Amino acid sequence: MSLNPVIDMLGRRLRLAVIGGGTGSFIGAMHRQSARRDDRYQIVTGIFSSDQAKSKKDASELGFESDRMYHDAKALLDGEASRKDGIDAVAIMTPNDSHFDYSMWALERGIDVICDKPMTNTLAEAEALHKKVQETGLVFCLTHNYTGYPMVRQAKAMVEAGDLGTIRLVQVEYVQGGKADEEKTFSPDNWKFDPVRGGPSRVMGDIGTHAHNLTRFITGLEVDEVAAEVGAIVPKRIIHDFGGAMLRFSNGARGSFWVTQAAAGVENCLRIRVSGTKGSLEWMQEFPQALTFKPLKAPSQNRTPNGPGTLPLSARCTRLVAGHPEGFPDGFANIYSDAAEAIAARRAGKKADPLALYFPNSFDGLMGVRFVDSVIASSEANGQWTKC
Repeated sequence: MSLNPVIDMLGRRLRLAVIGGGTGSFIGAMHRQSARRDDRYQIVTGIFSSDQAKSKKDASELGFESDRMYHDAKALLDGEASRKDGIDAVAIMTPNDSHFDYSMWALERGIDVICDKPMTNTLAEAEALHKKVQETGLVFCLTHNYTGYPMVRQAKAMVEAGDLGTIRLVQVEYVQGGKADEEKTFSPDNWKFDPVRGGPSRVMGDIGTHAHNLTRFITGLEVDEVAAEVGAIVPKRIIHDFGGAMLRFSNGARGSFWVTQAAAGVENCLRIRVSGTKGSLEWMQEFPQALTFKPLKAPSQNRTPNGPGTLPLSARCTRLVAGHPEGFPDGFANIYSDAAEAIAARRAGKKADPLALYFPNSFDGLMGVRFVDSVIASSEANGQWTKC
């Protein structure tokens, strides 16, 4: 892999705009840092808040030129589309209810899109957005950053290589405690407590889509049916903080899925176990450098980034020498870097490295929203098995 394939193909870095993620935003800073990590993007403009004064202040502090300070997202996209040196891509990290509009506006103007999850709040929007991506041929990257972890990609490559045989069982959970405080049932200043802006199921849109995407990414399987329950564990809370489901997969495998943001004291425990006819794999986000492989007829093995047995898909995104931990920022940066190579290749009329094309796309986004929709429908039918 070249030191900077984007510059090799275009002779320059990609010009990137950001929408959302202003002062005080954890995820906004993560997006911007990840975009700059491998020197493949130059952030040239952005809208950081619906409050124009706050947005302009952030833009000024980031050093944007005065003629690239816009009053809203549509003005930014219009203005950049009319410039000879306009942006190549836009990164969207706004409340969920605006992902659809901003993404569609960008695609309509020939601008590639990097969007935070979930892709949209409704299935109809997800279907329309995926169709638009297909029609335009533009790159759409959804930042399910856990698929950028080296050992997650190692797991996927091992499944593809047949190391687990036929997948029979999957257990996945994503457990957080950030909304365990029973005094916090609603916050008028936080869109995440608003079921209109945050979507029909807060916990499913926020972390359920991550768990679902991780499952699909590693196994290569689609969830065919769910028997589910979603709701609020904290009394009087109007958003969902818990979801659980039994899963039936497209190949006949079975699985279990549960997510919550109301497990007091738990930090960020995303965990998956995949079992096949030849063995099992286990991975946990809080200890991301360890992938445990348990063959059917051999001792348990521990795989690590750049350690023995590292496969090309994992080696590509491993930044450090063996024995050094990698994690959340690295996974995010790997997604951004892969998307950059795909965008640059499209714009240069060249082919990207196939290993750069594993980032989540609009189809993955559509399947995530469809999964959320099916879980809600099943729950409303008292756990009835429901097609995805």
